[in-house]
Amino acid sequence: MNLFDILGPVMVGPSSSHTAGAVRIGGMARRLLGSRPVCARIQLHGSFAATGKGHGTDRALVAGLLGMEPDDVRIPDSFAIAGEEGLEFTIQTIVLKDAHPNTAVLGVTGDNGEKLSMQASSLGGGQIRIDRLDGMQVNCKCQSPTLIVYNLDAPGCVAQITGHLFEKKINIANMSLYRNKKGGNAVMILELDQEVPEDFMEWLKTLENVERASYIRGNGYGL
Repeated sequence: MNLFDILGPVMVGPSSSHTAGAVRIGGMARRLLGSRPVCARIQLHGSFAATGKGHGTDRALVAGLLGMEPDDVRIPDSFAIAGEEGLEFTIQTIVLKDAHPNTAVLGVTGDNGEKLSMQASSLGGGQIRIDRLDGMQVNCKCQSPTLIVYNLDAPGCVAQITGHLFEKKINIANMSLYRNKKGGNAVMILELDQEVPEDFMEWLKTLENVERASYIRGNGYGL
């Protein structure tokens, strides 16, 4: 932890947890969706539900879905801007078991028809953690360059991707694999020591067993 983790980010709003972190959760959902969100169901748990409206958590999440950063002066007007940009959304409260008090669940549809379900929590200082992706329990803070790959659970898929990272001289600091069932949908999360070049992402799209992939730059916030 460094001084910036303690002080938190430059931001609009009263709380790094309830506002800046919420913007980054929304932004992470947009990034992982890979397209412009047109429909979103936002569910707030714990402190997010109790004080979220007063701290602007609801507007911050929508702002993130619109691609805004935590210091964007338009965050208080995000609801109106969402209407202008064609983003329909609903906001509800939810009670989750064994979840961080600052947790949001987002169900998002993109303009290309892609869908994403993501549960994430705001840890303080603008830092966030992804806890679930499309029903699969994960643990990802994206504090280093992070590659998130949606793939089919097929033999050789992991080796193919890690082998190409080796060829690019990109070291894997941490790797986590998740799947809903044997041979079913899977998520591969690779935390890396170096940045990933654009041609690597283009190569990923050509793989038979890769459905989609997102790259989160190593700034700790995913944007």
